[in-house]
Amino acid sequence: MTGESIVEMHGVVKSFNALRPLRIAELTITAGSRVALSGIDAPGAEVMLNLVTGASLPDEGEVRVFGRSTAAVSDGDEWLASLDRFGIVSERAVMLEGATLTQNLALPFALDIDPVPAETIARVEMLADDCGIGRELLSGRAGDVPAAVRSRVHLARAVALGPTLLLLEHPTAALAEGERRAFGSIVGRVCDARGITMLAVTQDLAFASAAAHETLSLNAATGRLSPVRRSWWRR
Repeated sequence: MTGESIVEMHGVVKSFNALRPLRIAELTITAGSRVALSGIDAPGAEVMLNLVTGASLPDEGEVRVFGRSTAAVSDGDEWLASLDRFGIVSERAVMLEGATLTQNLALPFALDIDPVPAETIARVEMLADDCGIGRELLSGRAGDVPAAVRSRVHLARAVALGPTLLLLEHPTAALAEGERRAFGSIVGRVCDARGITMLAVTQDLAFASAAAHETLSLNAATGRLSPVRRSWWRR
């Protein structure tokens, strides 16, 4: 970890369809670190990720990403170009259910996936290996694979093009209890191998214990973030 700030949030307040707005009093994430945030529900997680990517701006306070205020982005083209630095793992991401896993994993590399070019298949196989997806599964339909594999496909597509920051939005919500820590270990390993900084919004402390260097719990009323001690985690 270099100490360079990747994400900074100061006095942030963002209203959405909830009883209270999302508040983040202070948050700093440095390069190479892996941070998990608990205490934010699914709608709040979407708001949080939108604030970090600059898709929405705070009602109060400041969000700085890669050293620049998200409010300073001047137009849509500049914002779209900035998205190349993010990888996002979310169940809201579209998967081609009738296509093979190979075709789904090829999408970050090529628009023509029927058939997938040979050179792209080689990249897909390496990506699958990195993210714990067995090569024997690649020829199967995406709609037929279990949730544990789908989560790894979402991860693989998010890191395929080498983002600086990986954002995860309740990534284990569909996983069985025994699958969550294993997925966290894969996420941590992939981030370390590729030098990716991570921010995960999750209520799953088993996942967080494996994926993150630090887990912070949000006090929704004040916006203060407090470290979650390892002795609190349920294994």
